[in-house]
Parts: sequence; structure tokens; C-alpha cells
Amino acid sequence: MGATVIAAALLGTAGCSSSSTTSPKTSASPKTFTVKQLILGETLKHSFQPNGTGAMQTEALVQPDDIAFLSGHLYVGFQNNVGSQGEAAGSGNLDSTLVELTPTGSIVKQWNVQGKIDGMGADPAAGRVIVTVNEDSKSSLYVESGGAITHYTYTQSPLPHMGGTDAVSVYNGKILISASAPGTSGTAPKDAAAVYVVTLNAAAKTAAVTPFFAINATATAVNGTNAGKTVTLALTDPDSNMVMPSSSPKFAGDFMLNAQGDQQLIFSGPSGQNLQVVKINNAVDDSAVATSASGTLYMTDSSADTVVAMTGPFKPGTMYTAIAPCNSNSAPSTCPNPPAWPPNSLGSIDLATGAVTIAYHGPVTPKGMVFVP
Repeated sequence: MGATVIAAALLGTAGCSSSSTTSPKTSASPKTFTVKQLILGETLKHSFQPNGTGAMQTEALVQPDDIAFLSGHLYVGFQNNVGSQGEAAGSGNLDSTLVELTPTGSIVKQWNVQGKIDGMGADPAAGRVIVTVNEDSKSSLYVESGGAITHYTYTQSPLPHMGGTDAVSVYNGKILISASAPGTSGTAPKDAAAVYVVTLNAAAKTAAVTPFFAINATATAVNGTNAGKTVTLALTDPDSNMVMPSSSPKFAGDFMLNAQGDQQLIFSGPSGQNLQVVKINNAVDDSAVATSASGTLYMTDSSADTVVAMTGPFKPGTMYTAIAPCNSNSAPSTCPNPPAWPPNSLGSIDLATGAVTIAYHGPVTPKGMVFVP
């Protein structure tokens, strides 16, 4: 599609801080966003051997998920219907596809990687993109640098939390990766990691993990009935993560973990201690903080197999997010199921109250996102 101009509503201050899922509200202050499609998956192809054997086949790229920005280019992971433990798609395909493109949508390069891409993060200091595959179990990671891609396996298999790995952030020089789906391949320890610090061994092509903080760590509640009190976390769904920009009005410079199904955001400094937790009133997927009014919010739309660019004006300091009701632990087995359980939408999060508010009505159901000022 071409560029479209769509009325949107930005962050409101009202809302509840309960952990139960509620239909997100829309504020009464309209703004205008312009949305432009950059790429459509069905116009991009990849080749694969069904179940790893036989003659090569070709199919379109589908299910764009995570997105990252490095050195002026975007990187998008297309999952291509691969299962969450690397199971073959119905076509027999075992590979996701990492696509590098310019901000205007020109394809630079693409790579097939075995497994389901579900986490991605840029490491600007090292000039590389780190990609994780298989968020539930049987996980590994890939590193793209200088046009070449390298596969790393974890030194522990299964991982200590008996799950997979997901989102990637580089924080104060540390590679932090969400320890997703604890307990998938066995009983997870009570103090299993929610986030790992990952150390890469380039010579051996291995990745070692140590805990950053645990699923049962203590934290200070920011909102809700326990506001200001110390609480014990009981995380079941460590998912996306990010580093808050230094200009953020709250939690500036902190690392943030989104415990998606639990509807909690956990904030940490470099030590992995002195955590703070914000309860939110809807499940969310990726988030991004607007650091300028005139930047661009790049988003993947997995249901439409597209990557889009949204321009503002944005309200600097606003945390935009992919509202994802169907990813709540309380979601029904058949989902989306409107109106109570709608598809994904673009929203914003009030980090003081935990209110998740719809920010945009239009033909985009966002999943991954990154803001480029």
C-alpha cells in the first residue's frame, strides 16, 4: 500500500493498574500518523529443502516478528511458520529468514537460519545483530556481522530454566537475553533465570549463560495495591526486552523485561538488583520509546506479512507498544475473539499507572517495533 494518513489517539492518563486484562481505552486527543508499507512478504522468497532433504523448494516469506536497527539499516526476522521449538512448517521448511533492508524498503541481503527467529537485538559497539531462535526450547543464536552470519550453540542443553530464549538487548556492554518459556522441557528451578547474561566464544562458536535476575526475584511495586512495597515476583513468561533511552521520563537508562503473559514490566539497573515492577492492564509485545517528535516507528505486522514505517508527530517520551491481548495468560484458546479479545493494536503505556491505551486505529496489527529518531 502507499502512504496513508490516519487519525490516532495518544496516551491518556486514566486507566486501571490491575493485572487483569481489560479492553484498552482510547484517549480523546487525536493526532495524525502517516503509515507507509515498506515491504510485503509475499514479494520476497526463500529456498529450502523440505525437512532438510531432497530437492530445493521456494516459498514466500511470512510472519515478520522482531525488528532491529543498526548502522542505518533495518533487520527483520521472518518466521516462515516454523514451530517454537524449531518444528518444521507444513511445507517442510525448517528455516526462518533474516532480511536486511534500507529505511525506504530496498532489500540489501537475506539469510536463512534454522529455527524460528523470535528475538533480535543490535549491538552497535560491535557492529553486529544478535538473533535467537526457538523461544520455547532447543534454542540457539546467530550473529550477523559484516554481511556474514555465524551460528552459536549454548554450552548448556537444555538451558538451566528448561525453556528457550527470546529478546536480546545489549546493556552496558552485556548481552542480555530473555529466558523464555521456563519449564517447557522439564521442571524449572524456583529461582530459574528470567534473563541471562550471555557470553559468546567466537572461536568455539558457543554461548555461555549466567543469571541476570530470577523469575522469583524481589522487586519494588510501582503501582497497584502494593505500591511502594517489596514483592516477590512469580514470572511465567519472560518475553520481549529493551533498554530505556536516557531521555525517558521514567526509568531512564534502565533495562526492561516484559513478562508478557503475566502483564508485568520489570525494570533493572546494571547490577540486576533493586528491581522495580509495573503491573499493566493488558498484555503487550514489543515496545519502543519515542525520543523525538519527527522520528519513525518501524513495525512488523505478522498477520499481514508486512513491515511498515509510521511517522508522527510523536510525543517524545511516550512508550509505544504492541497491545497483544491474546498473549495474556488468561486469553482463551480461540483468539483473537472480538470484541473482548481483539487482534493486536498500537498503544502506549503510562509507566506510573500501568494503563495501556490505544494510540492508533488503522490497518496495522503490530508485533515487533523499533523507534529511530
